[in-house]
Amino acid sequence: MTADKQRQEAQPAFVLHTYPYRETSLIVEAFTRNFGRVPLIAKGAKRPKSALRGLLLAFQPLQLSWGGKSELRTLYKAEWQGGQMPPHGTGLICGFYLNELLVRLLHRNDPHEQLFVYYREALAALSVQKDYIPILRCFEQRLLQELGYAVMLKHEVASGKPIDPNKYYSYEIERGPVELNGSSQAEGLPVRGKTLLEMEQGDYSDILTRQQSKHLMRYILNHYLGEQPLHTRQLLKDLQQL
Repeated sequence: MTADKQRQEAQPAFVLHTYPYRETSLIVEAFTRNFGRVPLIAKGAKRPKSALRGLLLAFQPLQLSWGGKSELRTLYKAEWQGGQMPPHGTGLICGFYLNELLVRLLHRNDPHEQLFVYYREALAALSVQKDYIPILRCFEQRLLQELGYAVMLKHEVASGKPIDPNKYYSYEIERGPVELNGSSQAEGLPVRGKTLLEMEQGDYSDILTRQQSKHLMRYILNHYLGEQPLHTRQLLKDLQQL
């Protein structure tokens, strides 16, 4: 019996998604600090007197206890930890966007302790900050880095030279930025050197940097997400805010 199959007590976690299972239960996709994305069955959670009812909500810091030998473990207990305001308004939609990214890109039972910290920090920022663009771009970059797909922003991949803010580059998937010149044909997404450097610094005050960084991250993420679109991205697009 491996460690992730044994009973686990009071594990820090967030609920990413739930969906009904039979008449009274829920399937919970939980993002845990020590075990990564874990699928759980919350038996009877929809019953009015269930101790789990009302606790299995997104963006709430929880401690979850579970056990079982199968892929789908049984959730025994959930305790709300408090101390963090949930996002609201557009920030709430952005939070669901982060959740959908994690559900789609994280393998189950693959621990990412640092990513758990980044996620918690992103939720806290979305609850208080009005400009969500830097929060989303930062989390997207950190997510890709944790998954082994780090976004190259500081150096041109062919020569290794530092990015020149006054030049244009073609960003190639799984390679990085390649300098554009008159004799080369772009195979990736054109982007300013200035945009790449400002993304590295987390500076999104420039309007063109905000626009190009959005297109660049969408271009890269789409490669790993495949053909199925993100529902929350479409919602944000409809609101003309992402």
